[in-house]
Amino acid sequence: MDITQYKIAAEPFYTPQANEISRYEAAYAARLPVMLKGPTGCGKSRFVEHMAWRLDKPLLTVSCNEDITASDLVGRYLLDAGGTRWVDGPLTTAARYGAICYLDEIVEARQDTMVVIHALTDHRRELSLDKKGELIKAHPDFQLVISYNPGYQSLMKDLKQSTKQRFCAMNFDYAAPEIEAQIVAKEGNVAPDLAQKLVQIGDAARKLKGHGLEEGISTRLMVYAATLSGQGIDVIEACEMALVDPITDDPEIRASLYNSIEMIMG
Repeated sequence: MDITQYKIAAEPFYTPQANEISRYEAAYAARLPVMLKGPTGCGKSRFVEHMAWRLDKPLLTVSCNEDITASDLVGRYLLDAGGTRWVDGPLTTAARYGAICYLDEIVEARQDTMVVIHALTDHRRELSLDKKGELIKAHPDFQLVISYNPGYQSLMKDLKQSTKQRFCAMNFDYAAPEIEAQIVAKEGNVAPDLAQKLVQIGDAARKLKGHGLEEGISTRLMVYAATLSGQGIDVIEACEMALVDPITDDPEIRASLYNSIEMIMG
């Protein structure tokens, strides 16, 4: 298999917030599994893409959900015209050929699915394909990375300590306002002054978290608002489409956010 097809050709835009790049590079040098924790849309996935590009390593990403099974990660037998054949899943492919496997929002996967990663995240670095009767010793370049939002998960969906303590962890948060404005201006292709105003709106909404909002406005949504504005949508309407309507249906919260938009945008 040509694993290089999973390499990222162009540099993904990423603005460091602190020393997360050097921390990740140290973890990768030791091939330690990494757990990224932080709110939705704060740049965790972009960071993994950037580091895979920076290290020149293939990246296989799995967006986890409640329907993800162990077979989806490991692989399964499929029927075709010639009979049955085994098809590796993304975790097996990464372990076999030496790639970074990124399991995004890991807690959304079923609990029994997590068992398959345990032997890959300790000194054994191996994966047992029970259905195939094969034991894979992970390639020297293999690394497992997982991410989740600890502030949004119920106790039923939190990771077990037996899983958490197999990873070193890195905490992410929304960038400082000046850095976030740079990101929004670059990604949304808008002027710096508009980017700053969008960040102000986002900051106002984040203060409502826990007071009517489950989650604050992500950097991703600010970029969406900037992008819509660049497509000719009135900036107020762009803010409503990207910064209000996706995150709440509560009339009072919506009115409060609309008022913030009007005040900040003038």
